[in-house]
Amino acid sequence: MNRRHFMKQSALGIGAGLTVLYPASVFGQQANNKVNLGFIGCGGRGTQLLGDFVKRSDINVLHCCDAFLDRAERAAGIVKDSPLNQTPKVTQDLRTVLDDPAVDAVVCATPDHWHALGCVWACQAGKDVYTEKPASHSPWEGQKMVESARKYKRIVQVGLQCRSASYCMAAREYIASGKLGTVHSCKVFNMKGMGNPQWSPETDPPAGFDWDKWNGPAREKKYSPAYLGAWNGLYEYSSGDMINDGVHQTDLARMVLGRELPNSVYTYGFRNDTSGMTEAPEVFTSLCDYGDMMMTLELATNTPYILKIDPEVRDNDMFPYWLQCATRIEIYGTRGMMMLGRHGGGWEVYVRPQSRKPQVVDSMHGRFPDPEHKENFLRCVRNRELPSADIALGHRSTLIIQYAVISHRVGGQKLTINQQDETIIDNPQAMKLFKREYRKPYEVPENV
Repeated sequence: MNRRHFMKQSALGIGAGLTVLYPASVFGQQANNKVNLGFIGCGGRGTQLLGDFVKRSDINVLHCCDAFLDRAERAAGIVKDSPLNQTPKVTQDLRTVLDDPAVDAVVCATPDHWHALGCVWACQAGKDVYTEKPASHSPWEGQKMVESARKYKRIVQVGLQCRSASYCMAAREYIASGKLGTVHSCKVFNMKGMGNPQWSPETDPPAGFDWDKWNGPAREKKYSPAYLGAWNGLYEYSSGDMINDGVHQTDLARMVLGRELPNSVYTYGFRNDTSGMTEAPEVFTSLCDYGDMMMTLELATNTPYILKIDPEVRDNDMFPYWLQCATRIEIYGTRGMMMLGRHGGGWEVYVRPQSRKPQVVDSMHGRFPDPEHKENFLRCVRNRELPSADIALGHRSTLIIQYAVISHRVGGQKLTINQQDETIIDNPQAMKLFKREYRKPYEVPENV
C-alpha cells in the first residue's frame, strides 16, 4: 500500500458516483466558453479565492462586491493586475451582481450569517454558487439552500476542499476496504489559541462601509468596530470556531467514514475567559451517537501551543506532529488507528507498538486541494454534474455542529435527531434555535 497506488486509484475514482444533474442546462451546451464570475465578499478569504481564480484562463470576472467599498475596489485591482487584465464592476450590493444576466456563477465569501441568503438569492437568479463554509447559520437555512439548489437546478459547491483531495478519497477507500477493521470511535479536533475580543463603543460606520448590508439578516443594531473582529464568536453571526473552521474536519470525518446524521447529540462546554464579548465556549466537547460508533467533536481555543498544518507540510511529503496538530482526526478501528489531517496533512495508520516504538503500516502524504476544488466547481458548472462538496453534503456536515451548538445553548441537553426531516425530537426549546429571526428585507424566504 503506497502513495502511488492510492493516487492512481483515486484519480480513477474522482468522478465515480457523480450524476449528471441538469443535462439540459444552457451553459452546459457551451462547454468551451469562459465562465463569467461575480465575487461577493472581498475580505481575507474572498481575496484568497479571487487570487487563485484569476490565475485561470477559463473565467471572466465581471463584478467585485463587498460592504466595504475599498475592499471591492482592491479586489477589482487584483483582477486588473492579473493575467486576465479585466476591469470588473464594483458594488456594495450583491443584488447588483445577481441582476446581471451575463453572470454565470458567484463566489461567496461573506461572514457566515450571509451564506444562506446569498445562495438562495443567487439560485433564484439562475446563478451557480461557490459558497464558503460553514454552509449556513441555522439548520433551517441549510435546508432552504438545498431546496433552492434543486428547485432552480443550480450547482452549489461548499468550500470544503478536502472533498476534492485525492488523499482524502484514498483514506475513504482504505476504511471502506476493511483494512482498519470495524470503526467504533472517531475523534474530531479543532484546537486553537484565540483571544476574546473586547467590546468597543457604538459609533458611526466608517466612510465607504455599508453597515446595514454587512449586518444583513441580523437584528437591527448600531455599528461597533468590535463586531468586525468578533463576529464568528457571536451567535448573531456564527457559532464559534468549531463551526466556522472545525466544519472542515467534521466534514472530512463524515466523508471517510461514510456517515450521515447521528442518532443523538450531547454537548458540554464553557468559557473561563469572560473578559470580552465572545459568546461561544472556549472549551467544547460533543458526543455524536451513531449507535455502532461514537464521534466526538473537541474544541479548545485556549491552546496556543497546538498548531494548524503549515504550508511546508502541505507542499511536501511530510506529516504533521500529530500530538500537537490542531486540526487532526483520530479514527480507531479494530485493526488499527488512522491519524488524518485536513488540507494536505495526509494520513498514517498505526498498529500495536513494538519495543515502545510506533509502527506505521500504511500512509499517504497530502497536498492542499484548493486548486482541485475550484477546478471541480468550474467543471461542474459546465457539465452539470453534482460537485464534490455539493450543498447537500455541506449542509449535513454543518448540521451536525449546529446540533452540538444548540445542545450547549439549551444547557447541555441530549438532542434526539429525526433522521427523515432533520428536526430535533420532542424538544421545543431546542427547536426555537432551529431557525433564526430575520430582519427585513434580509429574509430567507419560506418558499424558495
